Amino acid sequence: MNGKLIVFEGVEGCGKTTQIQLCSKWLQSLGLSVAVTREPGGTPLGLHLRRLLLEKSLDQPIADRTELLLYAADRSQHVEEELRPNLAAGKIILCDRYTDSTIAYQGYGRGLDMSLIHKLNSIATDGLESDITLWLDLDVEVGLTRKRGTTMALDRIEQEAIAFHRRIQQGYAELATTEPHRIVRIDASASVEIVEKQIQDVLTQRLKLDFLQDDK
Repeated sequence: MNGKLIVFEGVEGCGKTTQIQLCSKWLQSLGLSVAVTREPGGTPLGLHLRRLLLEKSLDQPIADRTELLLYAADRSQHVEEELRPNLAAGKIILCDRYTDSTIAYQGYGRGLDMSLIHKLNSIATDGLESDITLWLDLDVEVGLTRKRGTTMALDRIEQEAIAFHRRIQQGYAELATTEPHRIVRIDASASVEIVEKQIQDVLTQRLKLDFLQDDK
């Protein structure tokens, strides 16, 4: 069986981390080999870039285009060091964020040129797309309230104005409309258990179809 790249996307506080953990346990219980990773920060180099990107500094603000390029650098290293080797090994990769995050956050959120973003995504990934992207759809105010209710300090992105996060949500909605073959909406406003069941149902259907095609 060929490896599969399954990406989890959504606004801040949508529950990606929890659902990735649950999904990993479920897939492993089925006897499948799973790798869990994230962007930014899925490689040793990426961890350094993650700190640069997410730690807020009033003395050294990051320009929007610089932010975009740092995400692209993280992704390029991630694809070469983590994603392609695990796919070649036949693993199911569960990835917390990928190219759609850049389109939603830097494109819709920051208002950067979409053609530039698509070019950088293409260069960074060398054409590697997700097999399935699970968009955990949640109201931005609910998600940010969840974040603020934790003991962890908000990172640089989470501290952005609510209008920024609403533009990101709009971006995800438009992406899901234009790429329904790849992006599947998950209602993340439900309980953890119901969201988990939605994800399992989608993956059961999609992966079974893939297995049948691989066997032909």
